Amino acid sequence: MAAAEREDELERKSVKEKVRLRLKAFDVGDKFSRLPLAKASVLLPLLVREGRLHLLLTVRAMQLRRSPGEVCFPGGKSEATDKDEIDTALREAKEEVGLQPEKVEVICRLVPGIDKMNHLVTPVVGFIEDTFQATPNPDEVSDVFVVPLEYFIKPLNYKRLPYKTSSGYLSWMHCFIYDDQERKTSFKIWGLTAHFAVFLALIIFGKRPTFEVGYDLDNLISSAENNFMNLYASLYERKKSNL
Repeated sequence: MAAAEREDELERKSVKEKVRLRLKAFDVGDKFSRLPLAKASVLLPLLVREGRLHLLLTVRAMQLRRSPGEVCFPGGKSEATDKDEIDTALREAKEEVGLQPEKVEVICRLVPGIDKMNHLVTPVVGFIEDTFQATPNPDEVSDVFVVPLEYFIKPLNYKRLPYKTSSGYLSWMHCFIYDDQERKTSFKIWGLTAHFAVFLALIIFGKRPTFEVGYDLDNLISSAENNFMNLYASLYERKKSNL
């Protein structure tokens, strides 16, 4: 191995070790797994390129019934054979982009979100090799790309959109436009995908972003869990009032 390659490898190991330590403190494990909602998981695949952290994202195929053409993480609904949320995320990533489960170093599960179908969506964070070559399943995925993680706290093109959840909860949604210079393509990253990417970037970099976020940044873990439980409570109240 050449000296430059050795240096790159050492730098990659150092970056990964720092990230592991930060993320382990935010691991929720199965804390929210027993909530009575349909389950889904997404994999947040992290890779280190040229000393910088990147996130791998996909574009949903246009023929899909739900959210065609939208940017998202590999993932989907839980199946009876899945042991837990990690199993679901790894199975879906293999089906969608050809990522073998043994090639993922799973680090943690983060505070979940609730999607517009009222699924409890658990983000599973894992490292993948920077050399990973995706083989998208054309039935589900039309494109795969990577974004520097830092873009989710220091974006060049960002806006905040108001939205109302299915339970009537009023909130704001992050919306990023990422211009991939190499491929001369722009990607719109918003909704729950952007929400998870921002939270991950806040944890890892520990910096104040250039836009407003609905967290107490000095108490990020408890703030994120409180936000989630408020959202879940509003959904639960809505369900009760519809009975």
